[in-house]
Amino acid sequence: MPEILLLFWKFFKIGLFTFGGGYAMIPLMRAEFVEGGYISEQLLIDFIGISESTPGPFAVNMATFIGMENGGFFGALLTTLGVILPSYIIILIIAMFGAKFLESKTVKNAFIGLKPVVIGLISSVAVGLIISAIFPNIVLKIKNFDFNLKGFDIRTLLIMIVSFVLLKFTKKASPIKIILLSAFLGIVLYGFIPYLYSIIIS
Repeated sequence: MPEILLLFWKFFKIGLFTFGGGYAMIPLMRAEFVEGGYISEQLLIDFIGISESTPGPFAVNMATFIGMENGGFFGALLTTLGVILPSYIIILIIAMFGAKFLESKTVKNAFIGLKPVVIGLISSVAVGLIISAIFPNIVLKIKNFDFNLKGFDIRTLLIMIVSFVLLKFTKKASPIKIILLSAFLGIVLYGFIPYLYSIIIS
């Protein structure tokens, strides 16, 4: 199968088996694209940040970025189509069978069973992103129990704490303001302060 069609198929599968929103598909993307050698773990984290900061659905943005990285314009086009097509097909099927499909006891039980899985998937993503952000050079090898934390990044931890506190305890702090503030703090902590420090010590 040509590489560009393989990208389409991978995102079609992700779109078909993702329940619970965009974050629930991150473990699937990591399995398909990071472990598959298409992108690095750091690039996945970067794409997640960009997808959250740019307009449009999270899943579509992620598909577009990964497709562009691996297949150029047509790669982005096919991966975007791949991730939205399953939802479109499922909606058409539900529309054809009407509300009785959703009211079916079997369907309701299936969705009840999916809820814990979605919670588990999103929780694993949250923990993984926090560890990867705070410890950018983490080395984790489960087979030989090698867990090595390197390069603790206090700046990332600071931005994360500030964002969490403002979002949780301040009524006027909208997600958009938090994103803009985080970008500003990133420029200051990772750009301006290191530059100023290099001038002082030189």
